[in-house]
Amino acid sequence: MSMDSIGDMLTSIRNANQRYLEKVDVPASKIKEQILKVLKEEGYISGYKKIEDNKQGIIRIYLKYGPEKEKVIKEIKRVSKPGCRIYIKWNEIRNIYGSFGIGIFSTSKGIMSNKKARERHLGGEFICKVW
Repeated sequence: MSMDSIGDMLTSIRNANQRYLEKVDVPASKIKEQILKVLKEEGYISGYKKIEDNKQGIIRIYLKYGPEKEKVIKEIKRVSKPGCRIYIKWNEIRNIYGSFGIGIFSTSKGIMSNKKARERHLGGEFICKVW
């Protein structure tokens, strides 16, 4: 059992994306659903749905590619890890990859993109970045 289920999910997305898969399944959790919600809002995935399996449930993530099969997600990287958490104050939140990418933060008001966290003056744990 991995200590880092979010890292595992990001790796599953990265691997599926490398192979141009249409979808990938990961074990469900509330925080993963919130991260996926941000990825969908920001246009990095086409969607996700929770599938009940009478255990913890599964989330099926639908990946997104451009009209010429170009990858929408170039890179997805875990920043804060269970052994080394990274917290950033709202006024120190930077743009990701110019402004081409997003950071996903866990704040006191939920999980949100770096732009939203900065607008709302919320710092928090820097979960991952995507571009």
